[in-house]
Amino acid sequence: MSPSLVPEPVLPSPQSILDDIHARFQLGYYYHSSDQIALTSLTQVFVKEFAQGLEKYGEDMAMVPTYVTGVPDGSETGTFLSLDLGGTNLRVCQVTLLGNKSSTSSLNDIHTLSPSPSNRGGEFELRQQKYKVSETLKGGEASVLFDYLADSVDAFLTMHPPESPSPEMHLSASETEIGHGSAAIPLGLTFSFPVSQTSLDSGEILTWTKGFSAKNAIGKDVVRLLQDAFDRKHIHVKCVALVNDTVGALLSRAYTSGGCILGAIFGTGTNGAYVEKISRIPKLQEQRQAQGKGASRGKQEEEGEYMVVNTEWGAFNNSRTHLPTTPYDATLDRTSINPRFQAFEKFISGMYLGELTRIVLVSLIDAFPYSSSNAVLFKGKVTPTLNTQWGLDTSVLSEIEVAWAEGVGGRAEVVLEHDNPVPNWESLTALQASHISSDANTQDKRLLTRLERVRQVVVSKLGYEDGDVGLRDAAILRWASHLIARRAALLSGVAVAAVLVQTGRAGYIADSHSHINNEYPKDEKIGVGVDGSLIQFYPHFETHMRSSLRTVVGREVEERVVIGLAKDGSGVGAALCALQALKQGVV
Repeated sequence: MSPSLVPEPVLPSPQSILDDIHARFQLGYYYHSSDQIALTSLTQVFVKEFAQGLEKYGEDMAMVPTYVTGVPDGSETGTFLSLDLGGTNLRVCQVTLLGNKSSTSSLNDIHTLSPSPSNRGGEFELRQQKYKVSETLKGGEASVLFDYLADSVDAFLTMHPPESPSPEMHLSASETEIGHGSAAIPLGLTFSFPVSQTSLDSGEILTWTKGFSAKNAIGKDVVRLLQDAFDRKHIHVKCVALVNDTVGALLSRAYTSGGCILGAIFGTGTNGAYVEKISRIPKLQEQRQAQGKGASRGKQEEEGEYMVVNTEWGAFNNSRTHLPTTPYDATLDRTSINPRFQAFEKFISGMYLGELTRIVLVSLIDAFPYSSSNAVLFKGKVTPTLNTQWGLDTSVLSEIEVAWAEGVGGRAEVVLEHDNPVPNWESLTALQASHISSDANTQDKRLLTRLERVRQVVVSKLGYEDGDVGLRDAAILRWASHLIARRAALLSGVAVAAVLVQTGRAGYIADSHSHINNEYPKDEKIGVGVDGSLIQFYPHFETHMRSSLRTVVGREVEERVVIGLAKDGSGVGAALCALQALKQGVV
């Protein structure tokens, strides 16, 4: 063949590459239908996995019974302690519940469910202190570690003695001997390690994580280990509750708003805990029968018909049969520390969104490798930040969104779908050229100003030289960031919608025959307590989440959902769980 006849390679156009990525991150792409059908289908699968987890143990969606059979309503008073152990530091909190002015509640009043927020939320005062956990303690004997926890609580109480009396607790004979008849201060323990919880005040340690390896702890009851340390040191504190931070978020929001049915974390990780009818948790009955207790209810369940369930929804659809998995999601999962686990979490949580965006950006750079003239992004160059796994933090995406939205009045509508079309390669190239020549109309100048702000963030955070980042690059990076964050928020809305459907507070708007439980008033406000960096700080995350919720369950239901910040689920929430333990008679 003559050299003149050698065919040129046929390369995809930059526009076709952008179009393909944009399409893959639309939820309807994998369902060959609209986003509404995709969101509804995902919610239906979510509810199905709820049912499977409630039916039996060992499911990916664990649906862990917490043995918390009620939530506070904001009227309670008293002083409670919490201990939060989850990493390098432990935290001791003293929470003084002030109640509300309209009513008060005694410990004998069992509030099995406060379904809707009121205007009578309670107030509280918080004192807290952090204590460092050394590497020696992390890897030494468990008894030494728990002695240190007890000593930290004692040191805290010495510095901050309770200003108001705690609710009186009736102690056993041995405890009375230790405490010489004085009342012990109730404490809730947030223990952020894998445990098998068997009651509100007991849980077997399954394994250590986060650099801990304390000896002679695995298989032991964590509450008993802590209480033994208190007793050895004659510290008048009673550990009455073992709590998950998501359950704590639910209790915290319930107290401050007067009612809440769901606590949800949308931050570095994700999880949800909601109020479920005990009759809809079949595995509880099976567990009691296996323990020789028959079908009768346990002491902690007999006061009410509800129980808080910790869903562990980060593991939703680990099989990925329904989650809209792109090749970029597959790469992220394959190179993570836990491939094929926590699938849903990898789609929506702050730990992963930055990394997913980085993978997309690197694919754009690699589309035309070593070619600055044809490069889709950054003249084909890559920096150590983009070339390093986990090099791009999700907070950078948030900064880009803030820079883009600045100066447009903060309107929510500027971030909706019409504001994030697939980038038009030719238009952006022309716009960039007009910027260089200063030949742009007024509307283009506003757009150029917004893109310049984004460009400055890119240069600052991604380690590029100023000349390597153009306005077209800024537009593409903003589009990719928004595309991934929007999908995360829409999927987060699916989780909330699934709880509303599961509890009978909503049906599917696309299915006129779906069931809504008539026991709840049609004008009921539905309380949702949230915590986490995404829901708190990522621009318009809640806007998109509500859009998803509205798509699945309809505007009328969505407008009744009151989403509010749950204050300190691992601290305040654990103290409130101690309150609930006393209500349930856990002594």
